[in-house]
Amino acid sequence: MSNTEQSPVVWSPSEDTMKNSQMGRFQNWLEQQGLGPFADYHALHQWSIDNLETFWQKVWDYCGLVCDTPAQGVLGARAMPGAEWFPGMRLNFAANLLRHAERATADDEAIVAYCETRPVLRRSYRQLKSDVGALEAFLRKQEVKPGDRVAGVVTNGYEAMVGMLAATSLGAIWSSASPDFGVGAILDRFGQIEPSVLIAVNGYGYGGKVFPRQEAFSELMSGLPSLRCVISIEQLPGEPAIEGEGVISWQDALDQGQGETPSFTPLPPDHPVYILYSSGTTGKPKCIVHGAAGLLVNHAKELMLQGDVGAADRFLYFTTCGWMMWNWQASALLTGAAVITVDGSPGYPDLNHLWQVVADEKVTHYGTSARFIAGCRKAELAPARTLDLSALRVVFSTGSPLLPEDYDWVYTDGAPNVLLGSIAGGTDICGCFVGSTPLLPVRRGEIQCRFLGVDAVAYGDDGQPVSEGRGELVCRQPLPSMPVSFWQDPDGERYRDAYFNTFPGVWGHGDFIEFTEHGGAIIYGRSDATLNPGGVRIGTAEIYRQVETIDEVKDSLVIGRQIDGDVEVVLLVVPADGQSLTEDLQTTLKSRIRAGASPRHVPKHIIEVPDIPYTRSGKKVELAVARMINGSSKADNRDALANPEALDRIGESLSEAGLLPNR
Repeated sequence: MSNTEQSPVVWSPSEDTMKNSQMGRFQNWLEQQGLGPFADYHALHQWSIDNLETFWQKVWDYCGLVCDTPAQGVLGARAMPGAEWFPGMRLNFAANLLRHAERATADDEAIVAYCETRPVLRRSYRQLKSDVGALEAFLRKQEVKPGDRVAGVVTNGYEAMVGMLAATSLGAIWSSASPDFGVGAILDRFGQIEPSVLIAVNGYGYGGKVFPRQEAFSELMSGLPSLRCVISIEQLPGEPAIEGEGVISWQDALDQGQGETPSFTPLPPDHPVYILYSSGTTGKPKCIVHGAAGLLVNHAKELMLQGDVGAADRFLYFTTCGWMMWNWQASALLTGAAVITVDGSPGYPDLNHLWQVVADEKVTHYGTSARFIAGCRKAELAPARTLDLSALRVVFSTGSPLLPEDYDWVYTDGAPNVLLGSIAGGTDICGCFVGSTPLLPVRRGEIQCRFLGVDAVAYGDDGQPVSEGRGELVCRQPLPSMPVSFWQDPDGERYRDAYFNTFPGVWGHGDFIEFTEHGGAIIYGRSDATLNPGGVRIGTAEIYRQVETIDEVKDSLVIGRQIDGDVEVVLLVVPADGQSLTEDLQTTLKSRIRAGASPRHVPKHIIEVPDIPYTRSGKKVELAVARMINGSSKADNRDALANPEALDRIGESLSEAGLLPNR
């Protein structure tokens, strides 16, 4: 059966969409300049990677990005690692995100912030710029200078945006974590980068409960001797501020700088704006440094062209400040759109909550996780039938592969008229390799396309592109948002080891992927979690696709158990409420996997467990469980998990089943 037969079209762009989307206008704009013509999106993509420098310059120009000193060229050095983007340019990151403030009317909303503990907050672009200027002035009084770090333990709301913009306006580096992180997990991150200023909430709300954090964050302060000042945000009204020397309230900090305007300090193109972190489940997180110009031009392409976000739009991506999707969401400001932030539980007071916000705010672009969409499907939610989603044009999904059945739900009960954009990339590039475009149809179970300017292919073990089937996701040419460095990695050894050791000179991303005959993509999970029973490579996502469509299954995890020189597939199952792992359910699981995947995918062992471990950004933790079952003595970083107790419970279940090695 061909890929086309396996993946029917579930949505097609109208002629108007293809012509008037920003991608369609970009293509027409290029053709008017004598480039092209382009028969379709795939021809445009091929041109973009064949003419890399011209392409990225055209993105910069079309998207209206601004700089103080133009670049001498697009690419100086092309080596990977070590590509030099926009040499000679001087620019400011925050200036680009606030570039619409001057043209905005008093009523043009920049941020609409929802959270569980405070009323909805609405701020215009003018108000946002004013507060950014005030906070920057305060930071300068604390002698914060370019290159210093400003860290936030903050919720996804207004203050986080102001903090990031104020820091990057003066040239400081922004780094954030979610307030539900343990103190140890935050110190694992911020302890490496030694921030000068900490911006922290006094607590947070989640699922209808409040969680004061003053005591924990006072302890955090003592573990960060580099701090000159702490700004305490009253996220929990009526609760005390964080206590300690050098603490000032958010409002007092703004009052001290009131009336000042942002400096928008011009800086080199690779000047760091963000430090992001790997998940840290197998040790201290890697500190990934992203530069200004590269991140800016890549986000402009992804949001404006691939995502079709414009000044008249309203953009909501449900995220936390500990996930790179927060940084991606923040860049939506450069489009002039209103950014709707939501903090709290996505399921409180019920699973309809986020869909209700989308309806109430007339959101045009809504981003969520594959896990949330699967939860809506299993709960038999039908927002398309109960809410007015007529403004909604695009639904983004990321975090894990989106099941074919979840496409079915979106196009029946979820939001049938939208472009469902499954996007995939990572913290490493703070962006995407593959994802959506308004110029192509959406096929069931497939990501639409490679992104423009991304020379992504699937490599076999021999380091050559596979002609068909799956392989390692690699990128053969430089991408502007590849990190400028890792923190405290002066010779670049850790950076090279992370991405360039497997295929020298080529970025190896660590995903197991297939590119289909019509240019789409299917991701089969992390390649470091790929199973090899009988020497055949199997992606864990292939098994999840079968298991997690069964109503009796709430969640699952797939790992490989090494035994006698081979690998046994082990499936851990959390039964749905009121269910248990009966012999009948085991038979159903094996039959579904055999029919939907292959006999080699059928697990040797199926074990009932009470919970599955997840990272704080909502990704299944396969590697830590695989190391447990295979007797690895390497310690895992439990502080990096959202639910570390799940590892203990799984250990007990595996021990009872006789699957843990003798120690």
